[in-house]
Amino acid sequence: MTEKEIGKKTDFRWRGGEVLRIEGFSDAVFAFALTLLVVSLEVPKTFNELLVTMKGFGAFAICFALLTFLWYEHYKFFRRYGLNDLFTITLNSILLFVVLFYVYPLKFVFTLVVGQVLAIGPSNNLVQPVIEPGQAGLMMAVYGIGYLAVYLLFTFLYFHALQKKEDLELSAVEIYDTLSSISGNLVHVSVAIISIFVAIIGGERFSAWAGLTYFLLGPALSIHGMVRGRGRRKLELEFEQ
Repeated sequence: MTEKEIGKKTDFRWRGGEVLRIEGFSDAVFAFALTLLVVSLEVPKTFNELLVTMKGFGAFAICFALLTFLWYEHYKFFRRYGLNDLFTITLNSILLFVVLFYVYPLKFVFTLVVGQVLAIGPSNNLVQPVIEPGQAGLMMAVYGIGYLAVYLLFTFLYFHALQKKEDLELSAVEIYDTLSSISGNLVHVSVAIISIFVAIIGGERFSAWAGLTYFLLGPALSIHGMVRGRGRRKLELEFEQ
């Protein structure tokens, strides 16, 4: 068997052909979520206001990248499985609801963090500070709950696809890849739980550590990818025999 033939057998077949209505609706929601990132920005009237607005580019870029990554995960799921049953629609609707809610904590957290890194503090004429003492822990907990909900719902979607493996005629490699997606999403869920725990228990004092917890995703996902990738290569070798 040639490498090209092996590749065809070990690649994940895309069962989603035409764009489903559920995908079209989801794309519209993701587009609206991206709009919410900038809807509060007014057109600068002076060059100084333009400079202040440009300083918010970093936070916008991070939020845009995270939402784009979520959209791609959503796109990949429906291309792979092409599911359109009631349970999938229900889970997808809840996911879209959470994404829309998640935009505001996402934007607030990264605007605050990037602003502190660039030493962009609130102007002195503000009546109310951006965040009051004692609220940082709660802020990170709210952010963590949104992050947890998103990846938990992705986990449920992939688990539902796994339950339909016979109807979808998933191959051994495709089942393995589906399990890899489930465990990968659970890595995100686990890190979010740790962050929420640190934010709630540690409060204001450990709020920064609650944010730094998400840096665990890098090494955790790298290890996960290496372990699951090694197992996948073993399955691929079986097709060569």
